[in-house]
Amino acid sequence: MKIGLFFGTFNPIHVGHLIIANYMAQHPDIDQVWLVVTPHNPHKEKSTLLADYLRLDMVRDAIYDCPQLKVSDIEFHLAKPNYTISTLTHLQEKYPNDEFSLLLGADNLRSFQKWYNWEQILAHHKLYVYPRIAAAELNVSDELSKHPNIELVKDVPILGISASFVRTQLAAGKDCSFLLTDPVVKFIADRRLYQK
Repeated sequence: MKIGLFFGTFNPIHVGHLIIANYMAQHPDIDQVWLVVTPHNPHKEKSTLLADYLRLDMVRDAIYDCPQLKVSDIEFHLAKPNYTISTLTHLQEKYPNDEFSLLLGADNLRSFQKWYNWEQILAHHKLYVYPRIAAAELNVSDELSKHPNIELVKDVPILGISASFVRTQLAAGKDCSFLLTDPVVKFIADRRLYQK
């Protein structure tokens, strides 16, 4: 199976995340997208980041009826600090018959050469890069954009929604029902999350 990995804190998961994940799950070279919930970094201030398993459960609720999407807690069980290459290596050992690729925004690709062991990632894994609303086009270095393992996906529907904006709206008691799916709205309301 060809699996696209979509990493994020998903704090909270919103329709922008789900549109990208669902769109990429229909890419001809991807069978399934795994939303990999990034754990809290113990060396960074927690601030507004919900507990790891709350975010995992929220993503699970958000995608419960989407067979092409799956939630993963793989990084919860890896040594800290963790690097993407470690996650990929672990997944490849655990699922040797599957092929893993990365889904990432153009802003992440611009800093990709600063990632730990980025050359190894690029040598063994495909990168599907989508534009970000803040930079309407995919401005990446010529060297990277021409690499055979990088595909610039230009027709992804992108919404200018950020999780921080959603958190601010929720903290102000505003209705976010069009920014979040119904299961996520219920999950947040039932647990009174993101409230001041």
